[in-house]
Amino acid sequence: MFGNFLEQRISGLENRMTKCPFSAIFGLLCIIAGSLSLPALCESGDPYASARQRMVLHQLKARDITDPKVLEVMGTVKRHLFVPPGHASQAYVDHPIPIGEGQTISQPYIVALMTQILDIQPGEKVLEIGTGSGYQAAVLSHFTDRVWSIEIRKGLAESASKRLKALGYEKIRVKHGDGYFGWPEYGPFDAIMVTAAANHVPPPLLEQLKVGGRLLLPLGSTTYYQTLTKITKTPKGNEVQHLLGVAFVPMVGKILEK
Repeated sequence: MFGNFLEQRISGLENRMTKCPFSAIFGLLCIIAGSLSLPALCESGDPYASARQRMVLHQLKARDITDPKVLEVMGTVKRHLFVPPGHASQAYVDHPIPIGEGQTISQPYIVALMTQILDIQPGEKVLEIGTGSGYQAAVLSHFTDRVWSIEIRKGLAESASKRLKALGYEKIRVKHGDGYFGWPEYGPFDAIMVTAAANHVPPPLLEQLKVGGRLLLPLGSTTYYQTLTKITKTPKGNEVQHLLGVAFVPMVGKILEK
């Protein structure tokens, strides 16, 4: 049946080939792709569109990611542009991917979960510690246009900054520096996200948190596993919630001296 169907569709295109050969050829490719259940070939030139939607449905929505905005953003941001080219085919699989200098881009589920937990509102000021490839910052920027991100590795900071600008995320501010000390000139922040393992909470980050603000970080052993911990600053002190076990690369810099 497929052979007969394809033969009929090809013959219908033959008369138009001389007038519009490119569009006819592209149309033929789309016919073949659709017949073979490969719609990504024809989705606005994005070969990873279907993979991204499968990620949302089967890795995020099927678990405990319920925030509609988080699901929408995770289905929008092109993660394959934030990983090394050789790993692009694995960009939407639910595992971390190395990005150089001993660092990784977190698995999609963890990115979505941390974003959901912080519950960023429009106009809030957000500080990220550990820019990495810039993917998490890009996700956060869909919730607020006030995102600051610090990366201690100069090469990663520079490449992430260039990548974000090239992809249109021009309002995200990235700097090379030690995230332990935060970014006091732009504080206080409504939310701070630390994307590297810490064995204690850096006091400067708590100081730069607004009352009512939220700090989220992987807290515990920097060698093995940590507990994803949310700290909410209140007028009476800090409320601490221990959420789930995670495994992040260790935070480096001043924190290692403690």
